Amino acid sequence: MTALDERPVPGETLLQARGIVQEFPVRGAGGIKGGVVHAVSDVSFDVRAGETLGVVGETGSGKSTLARSVIQAPRPQAGEVLFRGTDLMRLGRRELVAARRHMQMVFQDPYGSLNPRWRVAELVEEPLVGYGVRGSAQREARVRDLLDLVGLDPSVYGRRRPHELSGGQCQRVAIARAIALHPALVICDEAVSSLDVLIQAQVLNLFERLRTELGLSYLFISHDLALVKQVSDRVAVMHLGQLAELGPAEALYRRPLHPYTAALLDSIPGLDPRTGRARRPRPLAGEPPSPLAPPSGCRFRTRCPLAVQRCAEEEPVLREHVPDHRVACHFPLDIPREP
Repeated sequence: MTALDERPVPGETLLQARGIVQEFPVRGAGGIKGGVVHAVSDVSFDVRAGETLGVVGETGSGKSTLARSVIQAPRPQAGEVLFRGTDLMRLGRRELVAARRHMQMVFQDPYGSLNPRWRVAELVEEPLVGYGVRGSAQREARVRDLLDLVGLDPSVYGRRRPHELSGGQCQRVAIARAIALHPALVICDEAVSSLDVLIQAQVLNLFERLRTELGLSYLFISHDLALVKQVSDRVAVMHLGQLAELGPAEALYRRPLHPYTAALLDSIPGLDPRTGRARRPRPLAGEPPSPLAPPSGCRFRTRCPLAVQRCAEEEPVLREHVPDHRVACHFPLDIPREP
């Protein structure tokens, strides 16, 4: 047994990402010069054992690329990814495969993540076979337990194929596969965005129950800010490949420090607590810059109402302005601006 095989102690640092950079070259067509997509640029964060860290941002902000960089698919161009002290970027292929059993992913499309030819029992058993769990009887018992755990009767659903299931049932099968090998961290990449609201609530309740019963940690990625607030202990806000803000969920939603976070929260429809009337969302002005040519300095400055010349000349660093709450902004919203 290695250090990775031991169950983490609640509160200990489970995952450390330091300075992750992920870029993709783009080939030009018709004589047009190509470029580089700056998908993730110098991103650092931690995930603690037993917590859910939510990651939010607009489409194209780099959330999914960050998740795939964590599990080294593909490996980042630069930075460190430490899982319980082991640097995943320095592992060889075999060692990385062994480490990945402790970090599993649940993807957005429940149908696309499952082999349509296989039955549910075979789909859930596949990770057990792949990682050398011996004894067919032992595997069958584990499959039955997993299906029970995610709320599917194995005698009813075990012989069905994905096309015979609803979207919510398919996602429960995907979750059963993800937890089959007793992982410490589950990365949920828009795991409920393709489900209707009622099924979303059921799957989110399942995630929370599994976190309590199995001692799981989650990296929960979504574009839905209201949903992320519901499930997360802390929230990281991404903008154009960088972290704009990172802090406790309640504090971040109640008093955002970054203008981008405030703009995202203003875009959520809701009710005015004073009048009870529907509050019209205020969309963020301007078009998002291209990741092929991000702005100099602060990447949000072209849409920020507080931007000054300093924002174009100096890139803000993610700093802690209040305990456990960091922001990458020269003029955080609760800090008086310098004259």
